[in-house]
Amino acid sequence: MSTTLETTVTSTPASTPASTPSSTGPEPAAPAERIAELRAEIDACDAEIIRQVQRRLEVSREIGQLRTAAGGTRLSLAREQAVLAAFSDALGPADGTTLGMMLLRRGRGAL
Repeated sequence: MSTTLETTVTSTPASTPASTPSSTGPEPAAPAERIAELRAEIDACDAEIIRQVQRRLEVSREIGQLRTAAGGTRLSLAREQAVLAAFSDALGPADGTTLGMMLLRRGRGAL
């Protein structure tokens, strides 16, 4: 295996270091700078997710109040199953179902 690695390393021309940026594109940001940029983007995504979850909970609670006021039950099993299926399809059966259940439970309260 080391022979293959040595062959790969020695086949790179000495005049073209692997870390030299190409003359057609901008110089890449240092890894620490790029990581900071990406983390800032994640922070913005997280803040938006939190806002959207809070809004979803408000809407869900209002629906439950309206259903109860109209003489119905707080929840609709068919609707909950559809929500869980959508989350499962989008995020996978384990994580999608877990996230969907958390949102449903928080929106309607404990059964």
